[in-house]
Amino acid sequence: MDSKSDGRPASLTSEELAAIEDEDVLNKMLDSAEDFEERRMIRGALRDLLKKKREKRELERGSRQQDLRHQGLSKGGPTGGATGRGSVNQQPSINKQTVQLSPSTSTPFNNTAGSKASPTVASAQKTLPAAAPNAKNVKQMLLDWCRAKTEPYEGVDIQNFSSSWKDGIAFCALVHRFFPDAFEYSILNPNKPKENFQLAFSTAERLAGCPPLLDADDLVRMKEPDWKCVYTYIQEFYRCLVEKGLVKTKKRP
Repeated sequence: MDSKSDGRPASLTSEELAAIEDEDVLNKMLDSAEDFEERRMIRGALRDLLKKKREKRELERGSRQQDLRHQGLSKGGPTGGATGRGSVNQQPSINKQTVQLSPSTSTPFNNTAGSKASPTVASAQKTLPAAAPNAKNVKQMLLDWCRAKTEPYEGVDIQNFSSSWKDGIAFCALVHRFFPDAFEYSILNPNKPKENFQLAFSTAERLAGCPPLLDADDLVRMKEPDWKCVYTYIQEFYRCLVEKGLVKTKKRP
């Protein structure tokens, strides 16, 4: 089998790509790949690897939260009283929620916590990790964040994670907001969605380290992008921005 200048085979099978567990290696391979089919396979391997990493993080987070719950129960003891046991049972959803994104917007849980709360609920709010919104709230918070960041951009009106992104302009606007010197936004053409997708994804990958979880060719074939795919990509872009210090989040105690 022929080899390229970097020493790796000229073509790789999906099994060989699946065996690679280093995200940086796959990103470098994607950068150097010129064949469309090879790039498609590498992108697929990247998506699978990131999915496995997310699932691993969620399992680890769930295990840690379960340990914390057990510790809380052991401290209260079996004779801690009905009120103490009730306060734990009343708040299981707060313990179980896992949120990858923490936009600075206050959560409904925080806004509604006030003087009318019962002593039991008030106690739970002090001892449990409050302010962990559910998945629906996180989705809305991320959508609001996207809308706020792209509001100054002409031709962008983000109302959802599907049709609002179909011409690629919204992706470009969001990336441009954080990297304004990367390209000229004003010359973009909404009638050229594939070029817009490629520009946004390649810029986000190069400057933010965001893996190209979406494929421009796949997106242009769809009548509207799959909202779950767009939502996952924006989550990853947000996470990369946080890691680079370009987005500030509230630190939870």
